[in-house]
Amino acid sequence: MKKLSFIILGMCMLGIQSYAQNVDFENDKSTWIHLSILIPDQEGEAITTGAKSYLTNKLKQIATKNGVAANEDFSRFFITTVITPLTKDVLPGPPAQVAENLEMTFYIADYYDQKVYSSTSMEIKAIGTNDTKAYINGIKNINVNNKELASFMDEGKKKIIAYYNARCAQIMKIAQTKADQKQYEAALYDLVSVPEVCDCYDEVLALSQKIYQQYIDNLCQINLAKARAAWAAHQNSSGAEDAGQYLSQILPDASCYGDAMALYTEIKAKVLDDWKFEMKIYQDQVDLEKQRIEAMRQVGIAYGNHQQPVTTVFPWLR
Repeated sequence: MKKLSFIILGMCMLGIQSYAQNVDFENDKSTWIHLSILIPDQEGEAITTGAKSYLTNKLKQIATKNGVAANEDFSRFFITTVITPLTKDVLPGPPAQVAENLEMTFYIADYYDQKVYSSTSMEIKAIGTNDTKAYINGIKNINVNNKELASFMDEGKKKIIAYYNARCAQIMKIAQTKADQKQYEAALYDLVSVPEVCDCYDEVLALSQKIYQQYIDNLCQINLAKARAAWAAHQNSSGAEDAGQYLSQILPDASCYGDAMALYTEIKAKVLDDWKFEMKIYQDQVDLEKQRIEAMRQVGIAYGNHQQPVTTVFPWLR
């Protein structure tokens, strides 16, 4: 868990450095409903890795077209499709081609509760020189402007928002309990999953900011203690390098940043120019709140991705 925490903090620090320059906040997809993309492992004519990539991109396009962010980051709500071969013929060549009729059933569902929120089906024709190429060509031909797909996405969005609106108080209570147990990443994962369009978003955001502060304060204390131990063991350039690895993970708004800066000053005075390290500072105070919101989101996303299922088999999708 400590290793994971350091990885997450590194992601946050990288995001804080570049986020204000690289994100259009007015069109930021983090304010949209977010869906995972999970492609189920299917028996029989399971789609190949190449076809899976095309299907993932098509699901992203369908979601984006309908105001939803969808990618491989894991969350409880996901979008997927199950492909059922209906007919298959081999057309004489040259070159010989495979012609298939496929039924594609799209789902928006809850991974944890194993509940379908929305579904729709369509038949597509798939032609190619082999099964994989036929599947890819069929997937390419799916029209993202299809009205049935739009209705399918709209129904799923409404039900997801209703889910969060109905359970917001419970989500916040569970998150607070996790934070009290120092399970900060898990708490933030629960909170940042709540879409901005939900009624309780302001309360969720306030609790997220409080827990995120506890998270970076806790990591600050851990890293400062390790930095002090490293410097105490070897008060030379080698010890300074070891201490710097821990000091570099301390954010400027952490509660012990002043103590960390004091240690940095002490080390710098002794090793002089041999230590090529500077403490992290915030360059843009105006966008600090937006940067912190993104950092919180990245903590939650990183935690969620460690909950990814090893296999994706959904026999309950109907």
